Amino acid sequence: MTDYSEEQRNELEALESIYPDSFTVLSEKPATFTITVTSEAGENDETVQTTLKFTYREKYPDETPLYEIVSQENLDDNDVTDIIKLLEQQAEENLGMVMIFTLVSAVQEKLNEIVDQIKTRREEEKKQKEREAEEEEKQRFHGTPVTIENFLNWKARFDAELLEIKRKKMKEEEQAGKNKLSGK
Repeated sequence: MTDYSEEQRNELEALESIYPDSFTVLSEKPATFTITVTSEAGENDETVQTTLKFTYREKYPDETPLYEIVSQENLDDNDVTDIIKLLEQQAEENLGMVMIFTLVSAVQEKLNEIVDQIKTRREEEKKQKEREAEEEEKQRFHGTPVTIENFLNWKARFDAELLEIKRKKMKEEEQAGKNKLSGK
């Protein structure tokens, strides 16, 4: 017969030595504790973090422990859902063995993936903005395509403007010529 309480005590001691800064015991009976898991720092030192709360059931490790996410930082709701699914899957796979370290390690890897996804998303957004700015720049210098109709319309307007300017100039010269002293 398995001594569940002995296995649980041994795992708690191991977890306390593995996670000295992030391990907190909340109660003894049943054993309830939290472990804070933080991702590795990404670009601009951004991290994601979650605090997992575990409670041993009476027949743990032959039963899965109770677990929940108590708090999180920089995580979307989708990410929290993915972490819960990951915990469920890992708990089922490791049934019969002490599994808290395995669960926490899996969450650690998931958090690192999330930081990588955030970095990739930011890079994509930056590239998209650059492409949009480039397209805007192209549009600014692109202008109107020249066709025969466009050119003939422009030429007619241009000739009309030139004719109008010549008329004004001749009128001004005519008026200036009447009042102009000849010196004779």
